[in-house]
Amino acid sequence: MSYYFSNKVKGSFEKTRERVISSLKEEGFGILTEIDVKETLKKKMDVDFRKYKILGACNPPFAYQALQAEDKIGTMLPCNVIVQEIAPEEIEVAAVDPVSSMKAVENPKLSEVARQVQEKLKRVIEGL
Repeated sequence: MSYYFSNKVKGSFEKTRERVISSLKEEGFGILTEIDVKETLKKKMDVDFRKYKILGACNPPFAYQALQAEDKIGTMLPCNVIVQEIAPEEIEVAAVDPVSSMKAVENPKLSEVARQVQEKLKRVIEGL
């Protein structure tokens, strides 16, 4: 089983990023963190890298449910969504599959929460 799901879209990197954030918001997610991998690698290592951002998305009600079921689940939060330019005007958006990652925890109480979060993230990715 894959640990992520993804979709490739045509368009600008920044507009795609904005669409992803807007779609996540419609599904109840906020963005807690945004890591600009290209900028970080340039600054820290003087390495040139493609446009690549990691969005730390959180849906508070589901995060709360998960934390009630498993107090160490915070090590796996928030849900990461990446936006990367794989070619000019070709952007790939991918999200972690929470069902796949929750299998490592072996807590059946998390299964339903993970399934619902997966459903929301898939709607975002597939709807781009």
